[in-house]
Amino acid sequence: MNSFPTPRLRRFLILYKALWIIGLPLALAYLLYRSRRDPLYRGHLAERFGAYQDPLPGAVWVHAVSLGELRSAVPLIRRHLDAGHLIVTTHFTPAGRREAQAIFAADIAADRLRSVWIPLEFGWTFRRFLRAFRPRYGLVMEIEMWPEMIRSARQNDTPLYACNAQYPLKSFTRDQEKSKWRFDLYKGLSGAFVKSDLQKNRFGQAGCPNVHVTGELRFDQPIPQQQVTAGETAKKMIDRPTVTITSVVKGEDDTYIALIKNTRGPNAPLFVYVPRAPERFDETYQMLTAAGLKVARRTDICDDTLTLTQPVDADVILGDSMGEMYGYLALCDAAIIGGSFVEKGAHNISEPLALGKPVITGPHTWTIEFPIVEALAAGAATQVQTGTDLTALIKSGNVGSPDAAKAFFTTQQGAIDRTIEAIKLQTQPPE
Repeated sequence: MNSFPTPRLRRFLILYKALWIIGLPLALAYLLYRSRRDPLYRGHLAERFGAYQDPLPGAVWVHAVSLGELRSAVPLIRRHLDAGHLIVTTHFTPAGRREAQAIFAADIAADRLRSVWIPLEFGWTFRRFLRAFRPRYGLVMEIEMWPEMIRSARQNDTPLYACNAQYPLKSFTRDQEKSKWRFDLYKGLSGAFVKSDLQKNRFGQAGCPNVHVTGELRFDQPIPQQQVTAGETAKKMIDRPTVTITSVVKGEDDTYIALIKNTRGPNAPLFVYVPRAPERFDETYQMLTAAGLKVARRTDICDDTLTLTQPVDADVILGDSMGEMYGYLALCDAAIIGGSFVEKGAHNISEPLALGKPVITGPHTWTIEFPIVEALAAGAATQVQTGTDLTALIKSGNVGSPDAAKAFFTTQQGAIDRTIEAIKLQTQPPE
């Protein structure tokens, strides 16, 4: 076993603990502020401090901070449940918690799964969590590297693994050059199940033990066929070229509004505009209408099953609902990936590729280094650098090949089997 925490990390953790003590009122104020739009932020507050009413001792712990991470974990959780394991999922945002409660409602009712808040970053809150659930091991989805979570798991002999993991180039370079204490965090993990050989090299350079290349779990996510059928039926009714803009974040709306305005005219495409955060639904509607665009809200033109109830005479369908991305994607001929026109970075591309929809991104794809590089090489994705380039591409109609998208998606499946085998290798004692 490597030395953890290192002297450098130990010095940082002293400062980190002090900052959390001082900043606790701000953290609580943040939760209260967010609860103005989503009351669940202030619900079950005791869980934020490690107090849980009905824990499941011996559960496998899956940390999925929000909606995207939970969805990537669904097939992994399902396989664990099918094998007879108990599960506790931890989240920070209501979106992730609600999705877990919806997808695994039957398992929650059968006392096989709990969905709770992750404790705030204090040693004593994590000790309470770990005493309550006594996890067999923990799986931290994607890129969530929290110092106290890792230290507490190590101190309490809970094996903790990064799962479906990546170390983005931007973060890797920063940590090598400026935040070297973050490198030391990886030494506290029991291992990592990563997306590619490149990621394996980066985790290895950071000192993480037991690194396995398992691929991208998002390519094995279950596809809600009812949504797909509703989207495909709506597409036939619309009978126009359609482009879905996925998971739009603050800061890139101007780019997309300019795109929509500059492509209006005969045979203009219909755009499906899906904000990432539900609190932006009304704000986005006002923004689009203020720009002179004709907007139809999903909640006005579709019933609860995503079935169109009236003709669409608009420039934009505003996707003002959560959990229906596959329906919005089934509507389109190509998908523009939100986040890729701001430095925060692009969101995942697996969902459109799963439906054979070519992908278009902006310049900021460091967050999805795998698999965007491979998708570009396979002709399943197109990257543009500016809003002007994006407009020219959409006007050309050359938005990519559905066949290439389907073929690339097929080559990427199987990550769930590889991950399960790697977990067994790490967590089961040798015979």
